[in-house]
Amino acid sequence: MPGPGQVQSGWLNRAIAALPKGERVAERGGLAVGTTPPLVLRGGAPILGWAPSGMAAPTDDLTARLMNLYAHRDPALASALQAGVDADHMAMKQGMDGVKAGGDIAAAMHKAAEGAARLISADDGPRIAALAFDGWDTHANEGGATGRLAQLLGGLDGAIAAFETELGAHWKDTIVVAITEFGRTVHINGTTGTDHGTGTVAFLAGGALNGGRVLADWPGLKTADLYENRDLKPTTDIRAVLKGLLADQFGLSADVLARTVFPDTLGVKPMSGLVAG
Repeated sequence: MPGPGQVQSGWLNRAIAALPKGERVAERGGLAVGTTPPLVLRGGAPILGWAPSGMAAPTDDLTARLMNLYAHRDPALASALQAGVDADHMAMKQGMDGVKAGGDIAAAMHKAAEGAARLISADDGPRIAALAFDGWDTHANEGGATGRLAQLLGGLDGAIAAFETELGAHWKDTIVVAITEFGRTVHINGTTGTDHGTGTVAFLAGGALNGGRVLADWPGLKTADLYENRDLKPTTDIRAVLKGLLADQFGLSADVLARTVFPDTLGVKPMSGLVAG
């Protein structure tokens, strides 16, 4: 968004809502993976929610009773419950009824990505998904080649690999974007971690990409080159990257991207050449 403030919808949901009526991506909506839908996918466009579960599944009788209760008392909640039931049935069709969330961070990330890939590769599944992986706020004991951050990055690597494996032939049409809302300071703090910073990095993966490249106007890490003498200086607007992907992958116009998906961003031009021709 152009400035701070409370936001009720995310850019990815707004992108789905902006797709032409009858577009199969829009009809199938988005998939939010996790116990709470990531803000990036919340909004007016339809979404399904799924999370690896460690709990026993409710019986059909209990589900039917709840549906009947909500239908008479709270239609909005009944609609949300129906969406959850639909997602659960879709997961069971893909053989995912036994997927559990337990284990270490890397294993949990792997399971979430694996499940998401199975759902979006299904013939009747959504085509857009958002996964939120927490735990990256490394103020203390961040570690270097080993440690907490290395474990998280290893988990992310494994999650993307699992996503590719489960998608199979659909990988060639897929783009994965790994982004965070802020970077870290260049120098370590007093608890062998790093604090909130400015410039960061985005990772793009997928068979639909024109990949194998590092795209950067590298500002340098000398003290004189840092932003406010502490952070990596940002040189690329992440919205330009996302606009370029949405334009080439889904055909959204520059005007829709600048006014609806990312409001008040006419000055941020879509980055070209990211998607393979």
